[in-house]
Amino acid sequence: QVQLVESGGGLVQAGGSLRLSCAASGSIRSINAMAWYRQAPGKQRELVADITSGGSTNYADSAKGRFTISRDNAKKMVYLQMNSLKPEDTAVYYCNADIVPIVAGFSFSMYNYWGQGTQVTVSS
Repeated sequence: QVQLVESGGGLVQAGGSLRLSCAASGSIRSINAMAWYRQAPGKQRELVADITSGGSTNYADSAKGRFTISRDNAKKMVYLQMNSLKPEDTAVYYCNADIVPIVAGFSFSMYNYWGQGTQVTVSS
């Protein structure tokens, strides 16, 4: 069973920093793209940043210049360094990944997985 588990959320003052971590575990053959999404109360879930297995990154306009996504392929982890946080960054942050699990038989099907989310609250 493949799982994504986030950590590192919390309460921080505006202008502060947080580092989110997400660990993938279970029977994993390979991990392709990994990403961070967020969902604020009453709003749709939105992409914050994503990173390919080769390290190419993409950011939402709201995250550019303040957030940095990175990954450690050996540890099966993805990180989100968030600096200069604003109250509007308050949301539940979710880890997402495209993973090829190890299953019985000779299958290389890829599936999309979500973590359970971690709350980030930025006070003004």
